Amino acid sequence: MNLRGRSLLKETDLTAEEFLYLVKLGSHCRHEKRMGFQRNRLAGRSIALIFEKTSTRTRSAFEVAAHDEGGHVTYLGPDDSQLGRKESVKDTARVLGRMFDGIEYRGFSQADVETLAEFAGVPVWNGLTDAWHPTQMLADILTMRDHAAKPLADVTSCYLGDGRNTAPTSSTPTSGCRWASRPTSGISGSTNCCLTRSTPACSRRPGTRR
Repeated sequence: MNLRGRSLLKETDLTAEEFLYLVKLGSHCRHEKRMGFQRNRLAGRSIALIFEKTSTRTRSAFEVAAHDEGGHVTYLGPDDSQLGRKESVKDTARVLGRMFDGIEYRGFSQADVETLAEFAGVPVWNGLTDAWHPTQMLADILTMRDHAAKPLADVTSCYLGDGRNTAPTSSTPTSGCRWASRPTSGISGSTNCCLTRSTPACSRRPGTRR
């Protein structure tokens, strides 16, 4: 399967087959690292990491993964760029696209990451917006595949946490192919508007409890 040049802005950008391919690829790369193999698939490539929000796991994951594959990263934190202030998102996308081979974005607006992808001319990966968190879901499904004692299609998951991005992501049919997800958020009113568009599609299957 060839996903070269593709952006990942939300989980529905991928078919179920493409999503599971990336999960398997992640597992394969992890195994290579544990075995001491270094493939340098990103040798000579530079990646911009744009973070309008602070991060521990997402930033570390992108930086370590790029370094493991021989790539280089430039971190642009909340105070390190003119994005959305003195320069428009469109202009920033064009500038960074001329210098970098890929862009990761972690911020607030889903529209901003989509604008980056439209005008950068290089792949853009959503590291979290207020609407979607697709890279988190890839990691979650890999963890479920590693530890669940049943096929993914038979797994029922319950998500507890912020309902603004990870909850709708975890409820999207692409991610689970067929399983049922039951997100629960402690933030009043923040989950329902997202889940009504996706939960029925992934929870209506024979034997699923509603």
